[in-house]
Amino acid sequence: MKELFTNVAEHALYVAGFFGVIVLLFAAAVLLEKAARKKAGGVGEPIFHTRKIAVIGMFSAVSAILMLFEFPIPFAPGFYKLDFSELPILIGAFAYGPAAGVMMEFIKILLKLFLKGTSTAFVGDLANFAVGCSMILPASVIYAFHKSKKTAVVSCIAGTLIMTVFGSAFNAVYLLPAFSVMFHMPMDEILAAGRALNPLMTRDSIVSFVIACVAPLNLIKGTSVSLVTLLIYKPLSPILKAGKRVEARQKQG
Repeated sequence: MKELFTNVAEHALYVAGFFGVIVLLFAAAVLLEKAARKKAGGVGEPIFHTRKIAVIGMFSAVSAILMLFEFPIPFAPGFYKLDFSELPILIGAFAYGPAAGVMMEFIKILLKLFLKGTSTAFVGDLANFAVGCSMILPASVIYAFHKSKKTAVVSCIAGTLIMTVFGSAFNAVYLLPAFSVMFHMPMDEILAAGRALNPLMTRDSIVSFVIACVAPLNLIKGTSVSLVTLLIYKPLSPILKAGKRVEARQKQG
């Protein structure tokens, strides 16, 4: 805990920027959710209520635990790991909206920092949050505007593709240069490590690296999370929505 607070103090400006990104994404999620509710005729319903906050906390905790179980991938350097922490968040975002999705991404990172700290001066944590939101936010927004089985499939495909494109671009422009500076590892060495592991990387360039190493990782993650969500969301939906009906009856009574 002391080490975490020391890291926050040492990288105060970066942490402030991190929170700025969180606030912007959360504000965008709230505005889009309100637009979806207006279209559906549910303007008066609050964005957050007691049961939703409790479920957000529970799903965030499950997501943080899943984040601790990372798997190495054979086609990229060792600092790239696969985890399935977006699974409970996507389910929760489908049930409770985009704002809940962004909130769960934030709480997940917060819990992970308290449990495990940061080994990347918050760079990897910001990356995980931003890349996670790049799937959760568009997928949940599309689903919020028209809730159907077909839209759920479309939203999962869109979220996976957006995460793949954004994650690749984010790595190329920001994450890889940041890791290169942070770990005093020349970019040439990072690219060479990728090329040694991945025959699809045809030349030593950042573009080739993200296409061969980063894009497949995000595709695998997004596809896996989407498939499981589509399989289990419908059976879980009555349980998640039962609380909404109870609260509605309590308000009416």
